[in-house]
Amino acid sequence: MTTTNLLYVRALDCAVSKHNVRTQSDEAADAELEANIGETGIILQNLIGVPVPRKKGRYEIVGGGRRLECVHRAIASGKLGDDFMVPLLVVKGTRDAIEMSFAENHYNLPMNPADECRAFQGMIERENKSPAELAKRFGKTERFVLGRLRLANLAEPVFEALRSGTITLEIAKAYAATTDIDRQAKVFHELDGHYYSSNLNEIRRQLATGSFNGGAPKALLVGRDAYLAAGGRIDTDLFSDESSEVWCDGELVERLADEAMSAAAAALREREGYAEVRRVAATSIPYSETCHLSVIEPVPMPLGPEAQARHDEITARIEAIEAGAADSDDYTEEQCTELDTLAEEMETLIEASLQLTLDQKANAIAYLVIDAEGRPRLHHEVFAVCFEDDSGSLDEADEPEGGVSGPDDALDGAGDGDEAEEAGESYSLRLLDELASMKSELLSVHVARDAPFALDLATFIMADRTRRPGWNAMPSELAAPAAGPRNAGFESGTPAAAAWTELEASLDRSWQDHDAMVDRYDAFCLLESARQAAWLGWAVARTLHAVPHGEAGSAFLDHLGGKLEIDVASWWRPTARNFFDRLTKPRILDLFEGIGGVELRSRYAASRKFDLAAAAERLFAGDTVTDADTKQRLATWLPQPMALSDIDAAGRAVAPDGPRSGFEVTDPEAGEDIPAAA
Repeated sequence: MTTTNLLYVRALDCAVSKHNVRTQSDEAADAELEANIGETGIILQNLIGVPVPRKKGRYEIVGGGRRLECVHRAIASGKLGDDFMVPLLVVKGTRDAIEMSFAENHYNLPMNPADECRAFQGMIERENKSPAELAKRFGKTERFVLGRLRLANLAEPVFEALRSGTITLEIAKAYAATTDIDRQAKVFHELDGHYYSSNLNEIRRQLATGSFNGGAPKALLVGRDAYLAAGGRIDTDLFSDESSEVWCDGELVERLADEAMSAAAAALREREGYAEVRRVAATSIPYSETCHLSVIEPVPMPLGPEAQARHDEITARIEAIEAGAADSDDYTEEQCTELDTLAEEMETLIEASLQLTLDQKANAIAYLVIDAEGRPRLHHEVFAVCFEDDSGSLDEADEPEGGVSGPDDALDGAGDGDEAEEAGESYSLRLLDELASMKSELLSVHVARDAPFALDLATFIMADRTRRPGWNAMPSELAAPAAGPRNAGFESGTPAAAAWTELEASLDRSWQDHDAMVDRYDAFCLLESARQAAWLGWAVARTLHAVPHGEAGSAFLDHLGGKLEIDVASWWRPTARNFFDRLTKPRILDLFEGIGGVELRSRYAASRKFDLAAAAERLFAGDTVTDADTKQRLATWLPQPMALSDIDAAGRAVAPDGPRSGFEVTDPEAGEDIPAAA
């Protein structure tokens, strides 16, 4: 390596070399370095450069180009003079200068955050400097310096973990969210070695237990000024803003929030006339609060003059669009978009007209909650108390004087009767749970051994669960919930839909007249087997889903239809409403041609789309004069998605071979019917 010489040269006589090994930098860090140099006038590390050939006194800086640029900017801003000198280690060879510059950057070790914190603390204590003065010297914000001072006062185990690198600077900042060092140490030891020991949110949550963040809904409801006026303490967090500062006195926040919610609930009850307004100091209502309550549905009210006028305008416009599209094959894209917009607006008008009557409010329980901005808000549903105790009695809850009624009130005295505990007996909750488990095992094994009993019980449980949706005291997981509609609000108007309504009306509901569950069960068991079987068929049938043709599960439904030997054509015929309105005019004509030939197509080719759909309905219903063969094909034709089994060449549904399943099966070896459990 060539010999070197340390000189002080004028900064303006130096320029950054293209061979400088550092090509990337950080604007924030450069600003801090520039501020420090401009404030102190000291270059803490010499530059490395080589003389410029044929330019005496000029140097190219290979190492320290970032420091030189900061000096140049400080001179340009007037913080340093034009004659400011910089220490320069002059190297004759560029290769050696590059090697020295690389070593300088490569072996540079960032300062440990803990040492940095204690260094700031020591300078303030020894030099009697203010955080603002130190911030100016080092090109930092005052907030940054205050934050490092806050970290310097961490609980000793937390600070030592930061010094040793066991925790990161961000984790240390999370612990510094509170100045309570005892709390810091306690949480640190509790989380030490735990999965959540490096989870910032969990650390802050543990530290904030018994307190609130300034941005919490309850805190926003109370208000910062009201909290401070009531003597509340705030632990200012230097690493965040008012929304995340810690309000230390959680009990005070709870009390002030309860007072605010009580006043809002009283005003709401007085203004709206609700029977009761329950307050929940949270953004949502817990399930346990309303699981035993039934929702009161609002009723439609007459629209106001403006709303009614707009309703009439929308109705007229929809009719105009449909009339204009009747002559074409289908709606245009613009018409579809406008219809969707009009439908949404109509729905908004109708929803706005839904209101609770005064009588409904007088018998309703409303809930007041807090929204995300800390404002009291009426929950969108109101309820009527309705719950069932262990004896099965179904009652409207009467609020006892001085308190709020609920499930626990209804269960008072539930042990009266044969199963009541003997006087003086008292057991722990754990023992009661264990005894209940053993009783359940005993009951289950006997039910499993008695198939007819199990079938009656299963039918009753499924049927009784549908009696009143929601909270139910039924001690079983068995249920037969109705499958959700695939098309909201769709009504087919088919014979099958009418038959289902008739079937439901024919069910024997006499057993449901009893309030107690045990009485309902005994009454159900006394029904004739055919009436019980009707309930079983109804409960199972209502669970079947609507599955489009070709999707998973549709083949199984087709198979069931085949085993039941359902003649779909006698139950369902295509009509304008349920089928042809969804087809284009050319598609309908193609269908005519496929069944009745070109002659049938030509007969209706000139018809408008609206008239064509009506004509198609009459044709497929057999109400139009045609030849016998064509009429037969029209009467039995089905679109493949409607068939419950395979389609033969003539377009007829073909039921698959095999016996139907039911309450009786045949033993092929014995050759006789075996009655199934009933």
